[in-house]
Amino acid sequence: MTLRSRQAILAVATITAAGLISMGLPDHAKAQTGQQGGKPYKYPTNVTTSTLKQLPFDDFFLAMGVMADSLGLDCADCHPGAGSDKVDWVVDTPQKITARKMVEMVANINKTNFAGAQMVTCFTCHHARDVPATTIALDNLYSTPNQERDDIVKAQPGQSANAIFEKYIAALGGAQKLNGLTSFIATGKSVGYEGLGGDGTFTIYAKAPDQKTTQIFFATHPERGQSTWTYNGKTGWINVPRGLVEKYEVTGSGLEGTRFEAQMDFPGQIKTIFSGAGNWRVGPMESIGDKDFNVVQGGTARGLLVTLFFDDKTNLLVRMIRYTQSPIGRVPTQIDYSDYRDVGGIKFPFEYNFLWLDGRFTAKITDVKTNVAIDAAKFDKP
Repeated sequence: MTLRSRQAILAVATITAAGLISMGLPDHAKAQTGQQGGKPYKYPTNVTTSTLKQLPFDDFFLAMGVMADSLGLDCADCHPGAGSDKVDWVVDTPQKITARKMVEMVANINKTNFAGAQMVTCFTCHHARDVPATTIALDNLYSTPNQERDDIVKAQPGQSANAIFEKYIAALGGAQKLNGLTSFIATGKSVGYEGLGGDGTFTIYAKAPDQKTTQIFFATHPERGQSTWTYNGKTGWINVPRGLVEKYEVTGSGLEGTRFEAQMDFPGQIKTIFSGAGNWRVGPMESIGDKDFNVVQGGTARGLLVTLFFDDKTNLLVRMIRYTQSPIGRVPTQIDYSDYRDVGGIKFPFEYNFLWLDGRFTAKITDVKTNVAIDAAKFDKP
């Protein structure tokens, strides 16, 4: 098996219009639940691991991404012909047979030693290597300190999430202004990572309290189609025409994360998104680059975990990381916010940097229109 280039994998993701391209996708010609471009789909018939075989499609999709990225591999390292029309998802390669054993091993370790809590994952040992290292490299030992952070932040006694939220609301324009925000349309362009993937038209349609649609369209390359991520307050859909699985409903643990992102577009409700401040905790202050950040974390009983980073000087939100569940490791999605500008008395970020397991891209906003009428069809299934 060969290690893949991180830049190469990011380039592939941006070229596909920032689609959520995950690793080891099921053959869309075989159906179990949902739709793929109007046709049904399902997993390969030989998914046998106890923790994976019962997953909804989108959760299975994400779990394959966790596995691939944790080992630094590509789809084709386990699935012959992946990336072509001759892929064989079902054949049992030695890599897949080993992976099954490892998935069961991880589940048993957590069950036996940690009461089922997810303390050990694929990444715990592999760290983007197909074969885990057993000895620390001394150059690394005396080099830059490890930048990895714990998923779960430790609550700091006496610190109030509400106090941080109040400063954030004030920095954006105040509660009265934010409570008067009922909808907005933000338009701009998406920029491929390191110049790869080209520029596309980027649009966000948002309606309070929790409806959101994001679209990317390449006018100079209409053959790419229009990529769409939508949440209508109850259900979510992803449509990526150039992805292996073109269209599917978000039904698994990622649905709560999709809803949270939609709610955060109307930050006046931040205190109550997780049913009150009691579900938020303040972690130790962290430094990113040359800036200090207040860290607030919250979650739900169904497994969604969200960490928010607020600039200690401006009180503005600069980073959001949401984690959804997977039997072999949490699935992170990160959005960085910058270039805040005033629009009708409310500050909006005019630059978004999106990062996920299989890619990244930047959206640069050029115009925001607030409290505008938005056709309800914009939030329907793509």
